[in-house]
Amino acid sequence: MTEKTLKSGWQGRFYEDFEVGDVYKHPYGRTVTETDDVWFTNITMNTNPMHFNEAYASETEFGERLVNGTFVIALAVGMSVIDVSMNATANLGYDKVRHHGPVFHGDTIFAESEVISKRESESRDHVGMVTTELRAYNEDDDLVLSLERTPMVIKREHAEPSAAQPPGWPEDVGTQPEGDE
Repeated sequence: MTEKTLKSGWQGRFYEDFEVGDVYKHPYGRTVTETDDVWFTNITMNTNPMHFNEAYASETEFGERLVNGTFVIALAVGMSVIDVSMNATANLGYDKVRHHGPVFHGDTIFAESEVISKRESESRDHVGMVTTELRAYNEDDDLVLSLERTPMVIKREHAEPSAAQPPGWPEDVGTQPEGDE
């Protein structure tokens, strides 16, 4: 019988882990499907025919439907969570949002974040603000999106993650350590 050992996994970055100039290339590129775009467009009630009317879109300069730009924002931000805001207590803002090029069904999006500033909170001693520039590219290395985002990130000493209770897990759920940790 093999003894089980509970090991810590990736627990995300805490405020102290960020340094201005750091660049995180987020894992997991994601291919945008027609279904993604149609569902997102319908859910958000976006009535621009560029997103759901092939006959209309085929007569435009792009010759086909474009992926909803707010989907591209949501996708890129989601890709960055693992590196930037896994331990955020709030997102304070999204600034300087720019769509640099179109995204089409079948494009694969990759994202990276560069830390451009950080500061400790003046009113909350357990967090600091980290501002990153998030950039998204397609599979041809075309920049399709950039934006700045500022999450409020918890400081490590206030998080106290462990192998038994990583960020986001309730106490005593799943495999528990044998004896004392």
